[in-house]
Amino acid sequence: MKDPDSVPQVGELVRILHGRDKDQVACIIEVLDEKFVHIADGDKRKVDRPKKKNLQHIECSEFVSPEVKNSIVETGRVTNAKLRFAISSYINDNLLKEGE
Repeated sequence: MKDPDSVPQVGELVRILHGRDKDQVACIIEVLDEKFVHIADGDKRKVDRPKKKNLQHIECSEFVSPEVKNSIVETGRVTNAKLRFAISSYINDNLLKEGE
C-alpha cells in the first residue's frame, strides 16, 4: 500500500503485487481486519469464492467504485457482472489518461 495510514474501503480497486495474480486488478469486497481483505474480480475470482489477501500484497488505487460500494452496502452482496464492469471501466479510464 502507498500510505500505511490509509484504510481500505469496500468497493476500492486494487492492483495485486504478489502471488499468482500479480499485476492484475481486483476489487475489495470485504474488509476482514486491519491486515486482511477479501478481493474478487468477477472473472477468475468470483464473488462466491473471494481471495483473502494481505494488505501488504496489494496496492490501493484510491478509486472506489460507487456501483460496487452501494450494492454491497444496500444488499450485502455484489454481482460478478458489476465487478467486471467496474474493473474494465477503471482500466479503460487509466489507459486513456496514460496515453494522453
